[in-house]
Amino acid sequence: MQKIKVGFIGLGKLGLPVALAIEDKGHKIMGYDIDERVKEYIRSRKIPYKEVHANRLLKKTKIELGSVRDVIAFSDIVFVPIQTPHHPMYEGITRIPKKRADFNYSYLTNGVKNIAQTAKQLKKHTTLVIISTVLPGTIEREIKPLTNKYVHLVYEPLFIAMGTTINDFFHPEFVLMGVEEEQPAKQLEKFYKTIHNKPVFRTDIKTAELIKVAYNTFIGLKIVFINTMMEICHKTGADVDSVSNAMSLATERLISSKYLRAGMGDGGGCHPRDNIALSWLAQKLNLSHDIFNNLMLARENHTEWLADLIKDARKKYKLPVIILGKSFKSETNLVIGSPAILLANILKEKKIPFSHYEPLLGETIATDKKQAIYFLGTKHDAFKNYKFAKGSLVIDPFGYIADQAEVTIMRIGRQKK
Repeated sequence: MQKIKVGFIGLGKLGLPVALAIEDKGHKIMGYDIDERVKEYIRSRKIPYKEVHANRLLKKTKIELGSVRDVIAFSDIVFVPIQTPHHPMYEGITRIPKKRADFNYSYLTNGVKNIAQTAKQLKKHTTLVIISTVLPGTIEREIKPLTNKYVHLVYEPLFIAMGTTINDFFHPEFVLMGVEEEQPAKQLEKFYKTIHNKPVFRTDIKTAELIKVAYNTFIGLKIVFINTMMEICHKTGADVDSVSNAMSLATERLISSKYLRAGMGDGGGCHPRDNIALSWLAQKLNLSHDIFNNLMLARENHTEWLADLIKDARKKYKLPVIILGKSFKSETNLVIGSPAILLANILKEKKIPFSHYEPLLGETIATDKKQAIYFLGTKHDAFKNYKFAKGSLVIDPFGYIADQAEVTIMRIGRQKK
């Protein structure tokens, strides 16, 4: 296999795991990041957040660090995973504000401007692969005016989730590629043949931009739908896991089983904010209906309903409230966009006192010694082994905690197994 020299302008929570994955396939990597902490992660060969396989690959990495000029001069292909953040109020851990906004593209535009100027100075034709999430029309409006004849753009957003980035990069459903030139498209397709055998879906850049956010939003739609089914089951006595299992068999006319398990709302650094950004776009385009706003309101209202379950349980049991889990999902200790944090903020709003613990952040509690109302905010495997004090109530929106003697388990929306 021919080793390809791959550059990264940005080695953050997306860039570094992807760079490690590509290096693991035998390619050479050089990267640049403005953040000194990232440089220290590579030097110390350890990251402080949970990302499957990352620390293992860091122990043997030979990633070189250099300037932007060094990276451009070195690379056959340059990946740009620079952040396009939203304001924290659009992250999904608080109630959504009435005002909507697009992503902040300043970091991305500054990075591309620097890359383009450097490529021109070096007179080096550069295949520039943007993998950051943007709304449709952004590349044409914000990025293309910054480029020159030495920059050959490809928009290739990744369908990954934080915590499992490396696995997701190695095993995607498909590779999405927005292109306008044949040569960089062929170059990138050849590169991906060294990574996996998944299909490449080629389209224009604008359509690729939309496909990325449409994909993320559809996941949010599935989660909103099944959590609504959970509430119906809780109020009627039906069983939400059976609903999920039955619908998961309808793979031709309906959907796959992924993201069709009732529990907490959607979370992470992409999905809630993508819905908000698309809501902004819906208003800008004067769409006939803003479905994205509905999805975020449904997520918020579902979380408030869970808060009301806690409120009612507190009145009945007269016990303190403890939320177990802060991270947005079980595979990570990242709390960005976490529905468990949203729940906590709604409880604060309702003036309901509680304690909050996240074992992956080093926060622990001896549940066998404290009688309480425990709410599982994250589906961590560790919680399955917790022994709860007698007389406690465990509210389990995921339906995965086994019976314990003299402990009441409320498996929301599930018939007692």
